[in-house]
Amino acid sequence: MSSNNPRRRISIERTYEASLKDVWDLWTTKEGIESWWGPDGFTTEVLKLDFRAGGKLIYAMTATGPDQVKFMKNTGMPLTTEGRINYTEVVPQERLAYIHLADFIPGVKPYDVATLVEFRSTGKDVHLVLTFDAMHDEQWTERAVMGHEGQLGKLENVIRRIGSK
Repeated sequence: MSSNNPRRRISIERTYEASLKDVWDLWTTKEGIESWWGPDGFTTEVLKLDFRAGGKLIYAMTATGPDQVKFMKNTGMPLTTEGRINYTEVVPQERLAYIHLADFIPGVKPYDVATLVEFRSTGKDVHLVLTFDAMHDEQWTERAVMGHEGQLGKLENVIRRIGSK
């Protein structure tokens, strides 16, 4: 994964029936992040949030679903892992870029995963494009895609709850 061998990039797109402000707030506040961040079967607690280019997000993600607890135990991973994100670009209600340290994979040297989130208001909807680096191998890349898909589904559920209030 040196600069001579760049990883492929993966994009996932979603459209949410919500205001741009609401979607942005869910990505950029402690309460918002804790309400949906992480794949299905995991909960997240924000430990530190310095939301600006050069700032950090540190969070604890805990497996709570039976299948996820079993997976974590079977792979020799702790039920709670600490995630570290360094924000590299923040353009309010447009773009959010960050580097996520992948330091939780047993037997794999930690490495950076670059992520870009783009937000575009289409009037009554928000179109979101999430683009991220592939992981170190295909199996972990598939897990990352599944994790992001599940996470964006959780985001949609939170947005629906907000809209029904």
